Amino acid sequence: MSEKINRVVLAYSGGLDTSVILKWLQQEYQCEVVTFTADLGQGEELEPARKKAEMAGVRPEHIFIDDLKEEFVRDYIFPMMRSNALYEGLYLLGTSIARPLIAKRQIEIAKLVNADAVSHGATGKGNDQVRFELGYYALNPDIKVIAPWREWNLTSRERLIEFAEKHQIPIAKDKRGEAPFSTDANILHTSSEGKVLEDPWQEVPDYVYSRTVNPEDAPDAPETITIDFERGDGVALNGQAMSPATLFAALNELGRKHGIGRLDLVENRFVGMKSRGMYETPGGTIYHLAHRGIEQITLDRGAAHLKDELAPRYAELIYNGFWFSPEREMLQAAIDHSQEKVTGTVRLKLYKGSVIVTGRKSPWSLYSEKVVTFEDDQGAYDQRDAAGFIKLNALRLRLLGRRDR
Repeated sequence: MSEKINRVVLAYSGGLDTSVILKWLQQEYQCEVVTFTADLGQGEELEPARKKAEMAGVRPEHIFIDDLKEEFVRDYIFPMMRSNALYEGLYLLGTSIARPLIAKRQIEIAKLVNADAVSHGATGKGNDQVRFELGYYALNPDIKVIAPWREWNLTSRERLIEFAEKHQIPIAKDKRGEAPFSTDANILHTSSEGKVLEDPWQEVPDYVYSRTVNPEDAPDAPETITIDFERGDGVALNGQAMSPATLFAALNELGRKHGIGRLDLVENRFVGMKSRGMYETPGGTIYHLAHRGIEQITLDRGAAHLKDELAPRYAELIYNGFWFSPEREMLQAAIDHSQEKVTGTVRLKLYKGSVIVTGRKSPWSLYSEKVVTFEDDQGAYDQRDAAGFIKLNALRLRLLGRRDR
């Protein structure tokens, strides 16, 4: 501890780790702690966090519990989904995309309460410490960041529980034993990692899944839905207009019912190690495929292929915590420009873990039955033009072939 901290804003869930961090900050830094709990649609009751913070001596006016679900979907998930970003070709970035919003709100609260520091509960091994802190520094270059897991000696669950018992911090019964795995949840996904999931050869136990039914147990009859898009964003489900968060909540329920969105992934963390995680992204998986479906008929080939080249770079920026970087904003501007006419309706069939696009239509469609038909196109396309097109594209190949023959 090198400088005096008067007040710190802590990203606080009310769980074991952040409850211990709250007390540790009070003791170690002799400072006032302000707690911030974000409702990102994780489906948990958040009021207990208020009571726990009050019990720890946090002043009522310094306990922030904010409903950020609409902002989260509208300003973070939707822009990301416009890019079709998948980290390492598979991961829909459910944890990654939540961190910049949490960081942004922490910095806003720090300014509101005149705090000189912010703190988080991410460990020194994971990606979240990077994501939080890059966000903090981008929004307030002079903020002091306290990362307890990189400072204290409470390096095991047993030590955390001992600290909690010593300071009369309530511990839920299910937290006293060794946790079988850790989870993170929001309206986009639930992630699980650690302990029973650490051996990548062992199949994920069924009890780990919390957001989806086993696809084998899903309904035997498929369900057909439609999603309407305007300028690249979903606006309606089955013809009913919905707000961003309401739409995602409804898609999550459909995905849960049909066992959609399970992913067992060994990924490359930004800090250098590989980790194995299980992700459930029911609504996000449906939405991602629907968005690609509407783009199929509204994007020009050049724009579509360029987007596919940009998407891995965009995904990596989100995964590594660079949401507030100029390069992400530059990519976003290009992506958003591409979405100006991504408007229309996609029909999908949901069945036992699968999502199948069965139809798409748009007032801005580039698809022409007249041109593409195998029947008489009535002069819309002269097939003889293909001969010159092929010869021009074959020229360099023919020159190479003659030289090397």
